[in-house]
Amino acid sequence: MKLNRTQWASVTAVVLALLFAGGAVTVASADRDEAPKTPTAESADAGFARDMAVHHQQAVEMSFIVRDRTDDEEVRRLAYDIANTQANQRGMMLGWLDMWGLPKVQSGVAPMTWMGMGMEMGGEDGELMPGMATRAELDRLRKASGRAAEVLYLQLMTEHHKGGIHMAQGCVERCVPGVERDLAQGMVDAQQSEIKLMADMLGQHGA
Repeated sequence: MKLNRTQWASVTAVVLALLFAGGAVTVASADRDEAPKTPTAESADAGFARDMAVHHQQAVEMSFIVRDRTDDEEVRRLAYDIANTQANQRGMMLGWLDMWGLPKVQSGVAPMTWMGMGMEMGGEDGELMPGMATRAELDRLRKASGRAAEVLYLQLMTEHHKGGIHMAQGCVERCVPGVERDLAQGMVDAQQSEIKLMADMLGQHGA
């Protein structure tokens, strides 16, 4: 049976559609095969989520402390922004650990092991990661008020941010490409900006 020009056009369209569909299925299958697997408990992804959640919690705590120890609106606004941002990020990281079916605390493994550091923690003054305040420093912040509280908070948070940037950069270099690594890069950028802001605020306080 001979096909006229219109019929040939219809057949060609059907064949091309089938070929396109087959290619799409192949690509989709390849994407599934290449999709990143769930992180292991020892991975950089899981280690970063665990350690940064702890690191962020202290930043939230310090920000709530200073909020009640000063009437300086600029310091209170900064403290609110840091507390709100880091509490939300902490929730995201703990949510990822839940989604991956991994523990939020890994017994017997020192913090920062995923970065090749394996810091020794413990002691009378608290279990510290880079930039984290000691118990004694937190007690000083709780007892301070006014300008003294403002200056101490800005100094402690500057060091806290420096430690956080160090850890976030470790994830940028080691974590699997995706939302977590993007979040880590966002932390680096935002906290570098806040360090500059806090330096200006310390200058205004004569510190």
